[in-house]
Amino acid sequence: MSRPDISIAEYTYNLPDERIAKYPLDNRSDSKLLVFNDGNIQELKFSDIVNELPNNSLLTFNNTKVIQARLPFQKVTGANIEVFCLEPIEPVDINLIFQTTDTCTWKCIVGNSKKWKTGPLEKKIEINGEDVTLQINRISAGFDSQTIQFNWDKNILFSDLIEAIGKIPIPPYLNRESEEIDSTRYQTVYSNHKGSVAAPTAGLHFTPEILEKLSDKEIDLSYVTLHVGAGTFKPVKTDNVADHEMHIEHFFVELDTINNLLNHEGNITSTGTTTVRTLESLYWLGVKLLEGSNEFYIKQWDAYELPQHYSFSDALNKLKEHLETNERVRIESHTGIMIAPGYQFKIVDRLITNFHQPTSTLLLLISAFTGGDNWKKIYDYALSNDFRFLSYGDSSLLHRTK
Repeated sequence: MSRPDISIAEYTYNLPDERIAKYPLDNRSDSKLLVFNDGNIQELKFSDIVNELPNNSLLTFNNTKVIQARLPFQKVTGANIEVFCLEPIEPVDINLIFQTTDTCTWKCIVGNSKKWKTGPLEKKIEINGEDVTLQINRISAGFDSQTIQFNWDKNILFSDLIEAIGKIPIPPYLNRESEEIDSTRYQTVYSNHKGSVAAPTAGLHFTPEILEKLSDKEIDLSYVTLHVGAGTFKPVKTDNVADHEMHIEHFFVELDTINNLLNHEGNITSTGTTTVRTLESLYWLGVKLLEGSNEFYIKQWDAYELPQHYSFSDALNKLKEHLETNERVRIESHTGIMIAPGYQFKIVDRLITNFHQPTSTLLLLISAFTGGDNWKKIYDYALSNDFRFLSYGDSSLLHRTK
């Protein structure tokens, strides 16, 4: 399969600002639900999702948790500097960096950077009755990010530091500062593993009550963890999709989830595009193992350049064998997978997702999943029927066009 030769101009639409949901609804499950199946569209409420998923199917979620990644500092001159933590550098392991107690280094975006010319910045914080001094130093500056070292003088976890001073990094297109409501509503109710700087927003509609009803219906629930990076908001700026550079995201998948996938072949629902990226990347990791590759990660074009003939069970059973041989219970990897029209889905049969930005890689994924120009039909309906768009907006259940 060749790389996509697609003009991004074909994947845009007019999204008025008033259609972007700036705040969540009072109740998560009150969102609208657009159901697309075999070319037909139906409008429901999200609470109806329980009746729309078949018995004995598998529903998968991304249980990553958004960190309070926007950290405010102030120079002695009064200039405000904001440091936005993007991804860990030292230690590079996302779990370990939150456990550090004196120093760590992050790749960051620095707001108002021109005002911070030299020297460290400091901030005094009180945590659990202790006065802590947090200092940041700029180690290096790149084209679109900077390397920032954090040092602090008390035996305090870094995770406690950023919870004390940080803000939830809500999407830039909301055009507002984060507020108290975002601390809870920009997290899914099942979020568990800290590491994302953007929420897997398709899951924001689920409530504990809906999850319980799904289990009562004998729908199996499984979780993956993919830490969502700021690159998820990056539009395609090249004329041709093939020239766009995808962002890299780290993911973790337990052996139990791989077994669940194998037991539900042909009957798998993904909650969100981040879960899709993770599940489809699992297949291609299996293919790499079958091909004898030493690369245990997925590059942007692997899904187009690797052999296409291996079955679902071939690839996932090879992953199982790999884990068992190495006496491990979870896959740890990263992916830059590009899913655009022409991509052949290997694992996901149904997709729960919100409505995405024009010229985004997420819209390309939706087009690939629904086939042809069906994405236009779906989005035209949503725009004509008062659906709310983007992260805090309404939801859809899309059946894959085969």
